[in-house]
Amino acid sequence: MSSVPPVVAVLGPDGPRIVAPDEPVVTVDDLGLTRGDGCFDSALVVDTSRSLRCDDAASKGAPHHRVRDLEEHLDRLDRSAAALDLEGPPRAAWVALVDAAVDAWSTPGDASIKLVLTRGREWGPEAGPTAFAVVTARPAGRPQRGGGGSDPLRVVTLTKGHPSDAFVDAPWLLGGVKTLSYVVNVAAQREGRRRGADDVIFTTTDGFALDGPMAGLLVVREGRWLSTPTGGTGILASVSVATILDAAAADGHESAFELVRVEHLHDADGVWLVASSRGPTPVGEIDGRPVRVDPDLVSQAARYAGF
Repeated sequence: MSSVPPVVAVLGPDGPRIVAPDEPVVTVDDLGLTRGDGCFDSALVVDTSRSLRCDDAASKGAPHHRVRDLEEHLDRLDRSAAALDLEGPPRAAWVALVDAAVDAWSTPGDASIKLVLTRGREWGPEAGPTAFAVVTARPAGRPQRGGGGSDPLRVVTLTKGHPSDAFVDAPWLLGGVKTLSYVVNVAAQREGRRRGADDVIFTTTDGFALDGPMAGLLVVREGRWLSTPTGGTGILASVSVATILDAAAADGHESAFELVRVEHLHDADGVWLVASSRGPTPVGEIDGRPVRVDPDLVSQAARYAGF
């Protein structure tokens, strides 16, 4: 756990305000807390000063941060809110909240930002949805921009308990929505650790790979760059995976969103778990069996992701 305290910004009627990390920002009757009725999104905060070329000694090394793919993450947050029939703040208010939080973050290096939207209070004064942002330092050991990767992950496969088309014509199941109800995801990660693994890949009852509890899935097999489709599978659309597949296609590789059978993970050219703040992290073992880790492909995936 990082020793650097987070930056917390809350959106109020008069705009965003920075609050102390230990200051309460939700009430005991907030429906996001009591029922998980809300959504969130997370993104990478990039320290752009590392690439600045400046002769001004006072400016050299001064951190200057921006959120990567902010519009795409806000679009995904809007889609999640719409699926919940939750009317969140307008786009300009979210941007102001992000700007306030990022401007207050002064720690050098990249960071992560989480944007949270809840339905608000259940029985208290009518105040509308609750919206806040939290900026935190990226944990050590994750892929770093400009070089410095992480050790390959050991993962286990765990069933999600449904077939690959369970979410077709079932919008009430909230497939593809980044809700606050992540208790199953963290329970799966705990089970993975109990089995001696670092992380988990969810699977369907009809034998296909889905994604990780907190990451998208990337597979390179027979030269094709692949990831799980959304829609009927119920998985969340990954901004970072889409970036990688677009870059791979632009580089002349075939890329697609298509279902990959679990057994085909074992004979793949490479497997990664990918998230915006996490980067593309290679998988080196699945269910106790080694998976190929090609250093050239690992570097290629990192480059496609902007790391």
